[in-house]
Amino acid sequence: MTTGQAENILIIRLSSLGDILLTTPLLRSLKNLYPGKNIDFLIRAEYAATLKFNPYVNEVLLYKRDDNSELLRRLKGKKYTAVVDLQNNLRSRKIVKTLKAPAFRFKKRSFDKFLLVKFKINRLRNAPQIPKRYAASIPDFKLDGLGLELFLPEKSPLGLDPGMDYIGFCPGSRHFTKMWPPEYFTSLGRLLQKEGFNVVLLGGKSDREICRRLSEEIPSSIDLSNDDDLFQTAALMKQCRLIVCNDSGLMHAACSARVPVLAIFGSTVKEFGFTPYKNKNLILENNLLSCRPCSHIGREKCPLGHFKCMLEITPETVLDNVKRMLDLS
Repeated sequence: MTTGQAENILIIRLSSLGDILLTTPLLRSLKNLYPGKNIDFLIRAEYAATLKFNPYVNEVLLYKRDDNSELLRRLKGKKYTAVVDLQNNLRSRKIVKTLKAPAFRFKKRSFDKFLLVKFKINRLRNAPQIPKRYAASIPDFKLDGLGLELFLPEKSPLGLDPGMDYIGFCPGSRHFTKMWPPEYFTSLGRLLQKEGFNVVLLGGKSDREICRRLSEEIPSSIDLSNDDDLFQTAALMKQCRLIVCNDSGLMHAACSARVPVLAIFGSTVKEFGFTPYKNKNLILENNLLSCRPCSHIGREKCPLGHFKCMLEITPETVLDNVKRMLDLS
């Protein structure tokens, strides 16, 4: 990339929530380094809210699951001078090939992930976090050292009682092996209430059922899960003293809201790079198990049947660490 005349740059990261939020340090650093360049971002339509109000993005372009012929015509007309492909899959490579612009690609290190999952050969031990690996896609480019960002509308859509102490729970995940057991969240919620905290349940459309269940089992808890209203969820997170969550997209949303995060990792490990970035956090994981990681994205069940990676992280352990993070121990 060069300085000089105005240029159009396209960033491609189609999905998912956490992966897109992890691009925000690159967007900010790139725009601050090259203020004269127009930066567009290609994203799947269901994740458009992540960048809707981001001031470093000139235009958010929406990729559809079906016909993208009109989109491709628009992209060609923009005459991009560089494309940064942070998705690096068949779809994104096809787009890059169509645009015929100089391309920079994110190195996914798929083989290293395969070695770690299947043979426990760890060549990712010293791998940087994902935002830094995104930045490394561009030669000689460095991030500014600040964290993730999610820009909200000027008016917050929902508020909590400012006189109360809230701990937010994000109990959902797409995959079973990345979810701390619901009954453990229930026990933790009751323990926190004895300590004087109020529990707020947060999540999107796929989390409605687990949040409803927990709201019934944790007395006086507040179920504020919604139909994927990211702005509402982030605004509520900002009113919590701490978020307890799984390794999920909402973990990165909490970091974007700059709220302390206690994350519980089960089948996945920190070496994959999808850890809380530049935000106060604590990761709890069972490092005594030789079977971890069993997947880099999560599984529908524990392949060995014992699920010790989650079951051996008790609610009492999490409570002690919540109190330590809040300087209450």
